[in-house]
Amino acid sequence: MCGIIGFIGGEQAAPILLGGLKKLEYRGYDSAGIAILENGQIDIAKSKGRLEILYDKIDGGRSFHGTAGIGHTRWATHGEPSDANSHPHRSRSGKFAIVHNGIIENYATLKAQLQDKGCEFASETDTEVIAHLLEQNDTGDLLETIRRTVAQLEGSYALGILSEEHPDEIACVRCASPLIVALSDGGNFIASDVTAVLPYTRHIYQLDDGEIALLRRDDVTVYNAEGRRIEKELKTITWSVAAAEKGGYEHFMLKEIMEQPQAISATISPRIGNDGRIVLDGISLTKEELKAFHRIFILACGSAYHVGVVGKYVIEEVARIPVEVDIASEFRYRMPLVDERSLVLIISQSGETADTLAALREAKSRGARVLSIVNVVGSTIASESDDVLYTWAGPEISVATTKAYSTQLTLIYLLAFYIADALGRVDTLTLRHALNELIALPDQIQKILDQAPQIEQFAQRLCYLDHAYFIGRNLDYAVALEASLKLKEISYIHSEAYAAGELKHGTISLIEPGTFVAALACCERLFDKTVSNIREVKARGAQVLCVTQQGNEAAAQQADHVFYVPRTYPLFMPSIEVVPMQLLGYYAAKARGCDIDKPRNLAKSVTVE
Repeated sequence: MCGIIGFIGGEQAAPILLGGLKKLEYRGYDSAGIAILENGQIDIAKSKGRLEILYDKIDGGRSFHGTAGIGHTRWATHGEPSDANSHPHRSRSGKFAIVHNGIIENYATLKAQLQDKGCEFASETDTEVIAHLLEQNDTGDLLETIRRTVAQLEGSYALGILSEEHPDEIACVRCASPLIVALSDGGNFIASDVTAVLPYTRHIYQLDDGEIALLRRDDVTVYNAEGRRIEKELKTITWSVAAAEKGGYEHFMLKEIMEQPQAISATISPRIGNDGRIVLDGISLTKEELKAFHRIFILACGSAYHVGVVGKYVIEEVARIPVEVDIASEFRYRMPLVDERSLVLIISQSGETADTLAALREAKSRGARVLSIVNVVGSTIASESDDVLYTWAGPEISVATTKAYSTQLTLIYLLAFYIADALGRVDTLTLRHALNELIALPDQIQKILDQAPQIEQFAQRLCYLDHAYFIGRNLDYAVALEASLKLKEISYIHSEAYAAGELKHGTISLIEPGTFVAALACCERLFDKTVSNIREVKARGAQVLCVTQQGNEAAAQQADHVFYVPRTYPLFMPSIEVVPMQLLGYYAAKARGCDIDKPRNLAKSVTVE
């Protein structure tokens, strides 16, 4: 989950690397470091803590004059955050320096072998093993040295490599961790994410697993795992620099919450044809293939898993196909009953989520057809899927997802009705009505966003909470899971979500006078039952916020506070009711003085198991 960047060109490298690392801090911010190659010598500066500490330490990079270097911002896995464990790491003699994103699973064995040969280690990291192996395997040919080294590694890695014996090159290699090569007139880059290079170029190569790239000031050469030179397709990123900036908002999270109407429109617009039917780009499934599926599995982690919970309700109701939702990290350890009659739906914002990617590969090994919903074009999950739907949400920088979650929901709705239409399980009138409501969603969401000041005012009351509970039934429960996660991950308030009907089976013992409970009551047919659950917690002294549809005035008689949201097609209500919950979490975290875009211990793209 770390961020790496490298540059070789005609300008001073250190300030460029620091600027790129600033864009990559969402991937990890326990420590940061750079290595610069100047006059045939590698100089390294690194420090524990946020990037600003390193920036001040090296005067914004001005104290390093070389034009080639690599940088790293860390999310700690092996070894605590410290100066010693920060990247870059050196080889035994210091002639190699590397940065690494990923996990080396056999590092302990490799470390023991190196120690037996007299190699001393300066850190607790798995990464340092790679640096020493590069020196041990050094043939004088940088490409061959890298090939011999990575052949010994098991796990995931994206590596940026400097060698004092090759002062006119930087190298990189990728296996199961994201890495791009970017080309510009002023030099060439490697990076974990295009956001790091957008100020300089939009022209990139996306490396596939096993590929190695050697970058010089004026050219880039890419090789496959066998060491043969290959030609890569040069892609152009259409995102603007402004899309990856705050644009006047205090935090990226708030900006991305406010961007949801536009993001959802971008997801919907290209996918509804002139004939009023759904057109899904990137889908090659035929009617006969859809009929052959006995079951759909949805595999995801975190917020994407919560999208999957919504997906189960929606797909089963509309398309009448059984759906199982699995936490991706658990899926392949339970001997899943997946075969060629299974459609596996993978959901991931980054398209690089390690647990989800492992689940995808497990499903494919059992013969399943894999369809992915991702945001990042050309990501590993997208590349390894049989079919892919892109959310077109644009860059999402804040660690806590908002617009990616909402656009994933939108694609779930489209996919459910697409399957139902293909199988003849929805009539034309119902389909047309649903799509009209879907098209209207952005305007409905904007109405909620316009009420943000009200939600901010209410959120002040949560500032001193120790605990919070979210309850709901059916789709409301699915949204409660996401609402609870949003609050806990950025405000650090302990928060849990429960199916409202389960309160009496033990959970209600946690309710005491003053306990905050948010009751989501937008499922119309279960509204009265949810109101009964509100009465149960109120009777034990809870302070209740109810989120419900306009017109449900009965909620005001039972709850302490009510937030009314616009009505829409019943199955689309999660997209409406999650928005005030996102704002509630954001403003509660702001009131508590939390670092909203970089919550502690978290990172955006989870590329380790």
